This record gives sequence, C-alpha cells and structure tokens, in this order.
Amino acid sequence: MVEAATRAPRPGTPHTVAQARAAYAVVEALDRAEVPDGMAPGVARMLADYVVDEARYLMFSDQATAPAVTAEEAAPDEHGRTAYGRFLAPGEAHADFEYRDQVSGAEARTSALIEEVARDPEAFAILYDAERAYFAHYLERLTGQGGDPGFRPEGDASGDTRHGDPTTWPDNDLEDIAERIGALMKHRAAHTRDGAIPDVVAFDKAVARHTRGSYRAAPRQVTSRPPMGDIAGRPVSGPMRGQPTDGRHQLRTVLDAWAEARDVPEARAAAMRQIVDNAYVRGVWLKY
Repeated sequence: MVEAATRAPRPGTPHTVAQARAAYAVVEALDRAEVPDGMAPGVARMLADYVVDEARYLMFSDQATAPAVTAEEAAPDEHGRTAYGRFLAPGEAHADFEYRDQVSGAEARTSALIEEVARDPEAFAILYDAERAYFAHYLERLTGQGGDPGFRPEGDASGDTRHGDPTTWPDNDLEDIAERIGALMKHRAAHTRDGAIPDVVAFDKAVARHTRGSYRAAPRQVTSRPPMGDIAGRPVSGPMRGQPTDGRHQLRTVLDAWAEARDVPEARAAAMRQIVDNAYVRGVWLKY
C-alpha cells in the first residue's frame, strides 16, 4: 500500500503532488515507530524513489510551506537557483521533508526512519544503492570544471556575484549525498552495538547479496533530466569491488574515475575529494 501510494508506477514517470504528499505522510506516520521487519524493504524503496528530496533534507525549515510542492514551485528561478536540487525532472512534484506543520507539530524526519529500517540488510542495500546511484548521476551532469551547468550569476556591473559561484551548490549537494552514505554506516555500527544486528558479519554478507552493484558516472557530460525513481533504478555499471560497507572507498573510486575521464583540473578534483571525505566522516559520527 505504501509503495502503491508513493512510488512512480513505471520508469520515466515523474511523481505527482499526491504521491509526494503521501510520501511525506508515510514518513510522518512512521516517525519514531518500530517498523515491522517485513515492511522495512518497502519503506526503503519508497525513500529511494525520493532520493533527491531525501538527500537534501538535513533539518526543518520555516521557509517550507507544504508537505509537497509542484514542479513549477520547485523549478529554478532566472538565476538557476532552487532549494529542491539540481537537474530536476520536468513535471515532477517533490516531497518537502523540511516542512513542519505549525499547528499540529507534524514533521517527517527521514533521518529517523532511515535509521530504523537500516537494521534490515535488504533495506540497507536499497538505500545504499540509491545514494550511490544518485552520486554517479549527479557527477556526470556537472561541467568539466565540476560546476553547475545551470548556474547564472547574479551581480552588478563590477562583476561581483552573490549566492556563490558555479561550484557552490554542487559542493553542497555532494556533501549531502556523502553524509547520507556515512550515516548509513553509522546506523550499521549503532544497531550492532545495541543488538538489533546480532551478527554483523552475516548482516554484511546479506547486504552484499542485495546490493545491485557499482555505479560509475558517464565519461562525458550528460544533459538528460530523469525523474527520481529512474535515478534510484539506474542500471549498474558492474559488480561492486572492495568492501561493500566501506562507503568512503566506494565514493572515492567513483569520483576519481569521473575526474580522470572528464579531465577535471587537479585542484578542483582535490577540493571535491576533500569535501566528500569530510562529509562522509561527519555522517559517520554526527548524531542528528
């Protein structure tokens, strides 16, 4: 029922406002709940279907006015800015997990729900796949300088620009993705300590069985704008190499391969590596 109400019914289909609102409602309803074991993978598939919205959510915002927004409300302004992410699919509504109802106090904490379902190895693998797929998807749409191709400077005749530069939002978005992957590893460790994962070796083997594979960014700039469900369902590039739960290694190898294929200047590539490394480590230890 959860999946039918929230997920796109077929590839290439953007989410509707009703589906995005339903996704918010599910997260709100399950906030601090004990999700039954059999339900965890389905909830993870729902979260994966909103990977762009889920990855950007880190805290509640008074500027969020509704549980979901239309494609028009999420669209970039004349300067290429939008709070809902880069490379958005045309016609897709977005769940706004930053929204908190000022009257009822209702809130949708994706971080708490992810922590709950991550004790299930299949759910863990689904979320891990989605974030890594989004990482590859995001990189291949950047310019050869590691910048946002849709950036439009806003400034005066002196050349002074406000709201950052072409790398500002990519850096923020890559931080969010890496921090989410680090948080999954934090949850794995916490559930092992508290006994929710009784055998971490068996858990890791199960994650490896459920993980679809590796995701590499294309060696050229990609301009397509697929809906979120297609990002999560991205075809794998091949089998995963290295330890599946070494998220730092998985991120680093993808970033390095992309930078080499696109001839990204070393100074920019090094800066991106540091940003991703810092965010991953922060996700591992930071308590939300």
